[in-house]
Amino acid sequence: MDLISRKNKIIAYWLLTGVAMLVIQVLLGGLTRLTGSGLSITEWDPIMGFIPPLNEVQWQQAFDKYQQIAQFKYLNNHFNLSDFKFIFYWEWFHRLWARLMGLVFLIPFLFFLYKKYFAKWMVWPMIILFILGGLQGFIGWLMVESGLNDDDLYVSHFKLAIHFMAAMVLIVYTLIFAWVILIPRQEFIHKKKWLPFSWLIMSLIVVQLVYGSFMAGIHAATAAPTWPSINGYFVPQGFLGSGFFQRILHDPIAIQFVHRSLAYTIFILILLWWWNARKWEAGKWFSVMRVSLLVCVSLQVCLGILTVINGNNIAPGKFGFYEWMAECHQLTGMLLFLCMASNIFLLRGKEKYS
Repeated sequence: MDLISRKNKIIAYWLLTGVAMLVIQVLLGGLTRLTGSGLSITEWDPIMGFIPPLNEVQWQQAFDKYQQIAQFKYLNNHFNLSDFKFIFYWEWFHRLWARLMGLVFLIPFLFFLYKKYFAKWMVWPMIILFILGGLQGFIGWLMVESGLNDDDLYVSHFKLAIHFMAAMVLIVYTLIFAWVILIPRQEFIHKKKWLPFSWLIMSLIVVQLVYGSFMAGIHAATAAPTWPSINGYFVPQGFLGSGFFQRILHDPIAIQFVHRSLAYTIFILILLWWWNARKWEAGKWFSVMRVSLLVCVSLQVCLGILTVINGNNIAPGKFGFYEWMAECHQLTGMLLFLCMASNIFLLRGKEKYS
């Protein structure tokens, strides 16, 4: 292996490490939501935020600030200091992991820059990567700040969706950046006529991820913890009536119906895509990616069903089967998105790189 190839592999593995850490960060965000911890820290301190309260006085000061917002006044007013510490640590670890990611990206970046590992073409993609990372942190704080008031019990599900999708843009950007460096050009296949169908699936997955955020933001799984029907109906009553657009953006039952319908549609389309893709002559990368796509969508549907039917088994302050299923469902949703993006990347055709 020549020196340039070795340097490129090191950069690619560094980026893939970042992808793994970003996925974990999103899962930690899911944990803060499931434990109701997202609004427990009422200020943003990029430097001192590394350190949680160190004594009872500091803990009480943090608790006093939390007691000023609506979530405590109208939802958690039974909390004592011990209860507050439980939710605080979840949110604190979520923020700590974000800071650790910043170091994992920044320190090797400076080292690689000093050692001249980067090819010239990598400079702008690196700049964009850091801009996306900083933007994601800014969006996260705007989301949290919007819930620190005397009216809202939770942050808006729209802002939650924006925060989640911004994270997914960052993750997929970093992943494709790594693939550009790591995957040999001879691994690409020329099936451009399948690109429109692939992009259709990708678009539906994006909408599905947005609706997954809506489901999480308004706790829609608890509104209809039944399957295959939705509280006895396969189509909710009045779904297509007046106020349709308002309903599919705010009503828990309607949102769950859209989320389920998209899941079935995506599963069928991916099955059709895979049925054709399995016949294509391909190298090891595409062979792995096309199978991974089918596995991810199958798991995603099964985990979604398990999450919904356990939606009435939520115990405040506990992390049980429902919460585990919700986390796994979120993970497979992200992996499905990344698998589809990787397949589209590999489908662009060999001749473009010849």
